[in-house]
Amino acid sequence: MNSLDIIADTDLGATAQRTASESAQVRPVLDKIADKWTVMILTVICPKPARFNEIKRRLDCITHKALADTLKRLERNGLVTRTVLPTSPIGVEYAITPLGHSLRQPFEALYAWALTHGGAIEEASRAYDRAREE
Repeated sequence: MNSLDIIADTDLGATAQRTASESAQVRPVLDKIADKWTVMILTVICPKPARFNEIKRRLDCITHKALADTLKRLERNGLVTRTVLPTSPIGVEYAITPLGHSLRQPFEALYAWALTHGGAIEEASRAYDRAREE
């Protein structure tokens, strides 16, 4: 029995086969939501709407262009709304939509996983790099 037989005898084989058959449907969706800025921006505006500069301040490492581009993409994909406020100067506020809000639980789980396992990933990367240097 080889390792491939083990996979065939478990639910992992069925999952892998289903993943392969559904990838054409799933990949475009993941391309729209599975990047670092989408996760971080939706996390920032999930509790309450925020203005552009407030989002930028809370994500201090994001560039103006990256934030603007990501917010436009999120709005286009129905995850965020953009509201022009009747203030002087005119302000713009971004809020999460119900569709965007439906990502809250998986994003919170991913965020918590990253906090829990980030150190292990960094250590694995260092060990890999050390092994390659020898």
